[in-house]
Amino acid sequence: MTHGLVLGKFLPYHAGHAHLITEARRQVDRLTVLVCSIAAEPIEGRLRHGWVFRSHRDCRVLHVDEELPQAPADAPDFWPIWTEVVARHAGRVDTVFTSEPYGGELARRLGARHVAVDPERRVVPVSGLAVRADPMGLWRFIPAEVRPHYLRRVAILGAESTGKTTLSRRLADALDTAWVPEFGRLYCEHRDALALRPHDFEAIAWGQDGWEAEAARRAERVLVCDTELHTTNTWSDMVTGSRPDWMTVAARDRRYDLVLVLENDVPWEHDGTRVLENRREEHLARIEEELRAAGRSWVRIGGDADARFRHALALVARLAER
Repeated sequence: MTHGLVLGKFLPYHAGHAHLITEARRQVDRLTVLVCSIAAEPIEGRLRHGWVFRSHRDCRVLHVDEELPQAPADAPDFWPIWTEVVARHAGRVDTVFTSEPYGGELARRLGARHVAVDPERRVVPVSGLAVRADPMGLWRFIPAEVRPHYLRRVAILGAESTGKTTLSRRLADALDTAWVPEFGRLYCEHRDALALRPHDFEAIAWGQDGWEAEAARRAERVLVCDTELHTTNTWSDMVTGSRPDWMTVAARDRRYDLVLVLENDVPWEHDGTRVLENRREEHLARIEEELRAAGRSWVRIGGDADARFRHALALVARLAER
């Protein structure tokens, strides 16, 4: 039974890596993939391991989380260190598959043959360095598992009945991407919104998070979010007088590249779930205070629906270009 080896940083995992692993797997009975990371690298090793693991279920994918020398010049015993690491994690291998110059020497020291897969990057013209420098321009080379990491995320906030859903849908349609609806609206379709308790807002927060994670896998370059946890938190404050502490932490931990806050300069419209008609100014003030406390910047958007759309689209379109 033949046993192959692929190892690398996968910083990030991209289409070139997918080609390398797929080609290697085709040629051997078993394939071990070592995802190697050190603490100083810009993307967490555990995250990279997850990308490769979920993308290649037919391989043995292991994370080597050790502070190892990265080049022969870094340590006089560079090659013995690395051959020991391979032996310890992968065991005996027959073939080493790489797209890098080091592959031949590593294979020789392991007593294995070396197969170079697309070393000149002609089949898949991409590198990890290039992806990190221009993820939007090289989007086609970023696998589905990795795309949520590079998505430009837009959060649209505001009080009730300020056009968040309409604007979110229009932006997503204009950019041919996915958008995240407001989970709280669905949750309150058969509940009295003014009777919600803290556990209800926890459920809404978890639901919003889940919907965002699911939509992120379908989005193209930009993900538009109709509300997010800062809004959920302020809504909880206004209805129950408090919110679970973890929700404050979770809201501040979320990454958004652009936050748009909608003005209250449009008429109120009842939809069966809205209940804070006379508290929109208070809600807007609470949202902005929440953003301020989290250290976020934001842009206010006002005017009629078309004016809001034009202003927002100009801001959001720039995200997809950088």
